Amino acid sequence: MAKLPHIQLPNTLKERLVQGHPWVYRNHVPAQMHFPSGTWVRAQCGNWTGYGLWDANGPIAIRIFSEQQLPTPQWLREQVGSAWDLRLSLREKGCTAYRWLFGEGDGLPGLTVDLYGQFAVIQTYMEGATALQDWLIDALKATTSLQGIYLRTQHRNRESIDNKPEPKTGHKPEPKTENQAESKVELLWGKPAPTDLVVIEHGLNFQVNLQAGQKTGLFLDHRENRRFIEGLSQDRDVLNCFAYTGAFSLYALRGKARQVTSVDIGKGLAEAASTNIALNQLDSQRHTFVTQDCFNLLNSYVEQGRRFDLLILDPPSFAKSKQNRHAAQRAYTKLNALALRCVAPGGLLATASCTSQISTEAFKEAIAAAGASAGRRFQIIHEAGQPVDHPVPAQFPEGRYLKFVVGRVR
Repeated sequence: MAKLPHIQLPNTLKERLVQGHPWVYRNHVPAQMHFPSGTWVRAQCGNWTGYGLWDANGPIAIRIFSEQQLPTPQWLREQVGSAWDLRLSLREKGCTAYRWLFGEGDGLPGLTVDLYGQFAVIQTYMEGATALQDWLIDALKATTSLQGIYLRTQHRNRESIDNKPEPKTGHKPEPKTENQAESKVELLWGKPAPTDLVVIEHGLNFQVNLQAGQKTGLFLDHRENRRFIEGLSQDRDVLNCFAYTGAFSLYALRGKARQVTSVDIGKGLAEAASTNIALNQLDSQRHTFVTQDCFNLLNSYVEQGRRFDLLILDPPSFAKSKQNRHAAQRAYTKLNALALRCVAPGGLLATASCTSQISTEAFKEAIAAAGASAGRRFQIIHEAGQPVDHPVPAQFPEGRYLKFVVGRVR
């Protein structure tokens, strides 16, 4: 085998590398270093050694995969198997859709795998991921029975994980801008999934489309938060903003909400929500879908004096880089202030952020500022981060992107 390129890193990085942080930024590697994306390299920092994949573009030059050995197909199979074992509790609960691999959280930086029934969707966040593609396909097939494996690629020059790489990272993406690449979906192995594929989440059926849609039509990281909302919904008028295909609304309906209003500006989402409601034989008479911008609708509700007993905010990420952090903080404050004015006295606000650039404490500061602006007080009764299929390594706080806060409005 050809000798691996050797890269000497500054000693200032040693502490975090020893702890297991998986990223080496481009400004920390020698300027004269240039390799094709997907090249395995050996990085050294003092007496620390790590093996990683080089990326020719973007702020992250090296993603570290192992400190013991150069990764092999068997090594990768073990990582996939370990992640599979961690999700056992979800399978025991009958959930057939979840994130099987969460990139850095499962020791495989730069890529994720979502499972929808017997179909897996690989998503990559670095050009060098192609070096692992064949190994990964074999590892997935060796772990469980699959009918098809898809690849969704979307490379961006980003400074942090946003998983809704999830997304995020991390989660619902912002409207496309010129610097955001179109995602591309292709079938790598097996047969195509049906366009009306149905998966199960805590006993509810959801139709997903693996070839189209943002996150296939189901945002997996909010699974447990949706179930929490179900327990709060009985006899309440519920407003679900940024509803997408209505997942939170379905749980509220099953939780015996008096009336549920879903709001999203996206085309075709009202029909998708109606399909999901029909799949579960829920009462469509208690549900209304409004296709409109959520900020504009909340403004109109404030002017009308319309109030809800439970309001859910699950907006897209407001910042993709550190430069947008302050603008995102202001956006969260503005949005939550509008929402607080639309909650009946003693009602509940459930508000979320999938912006990795905003910390948990900063998000709560935005809610507090929103309360001051709206003349309301917000009593936190519940906080949550990411579920078991989105693990966050202690040495990689960047992997913590999701914040979900529920409180009483006074």
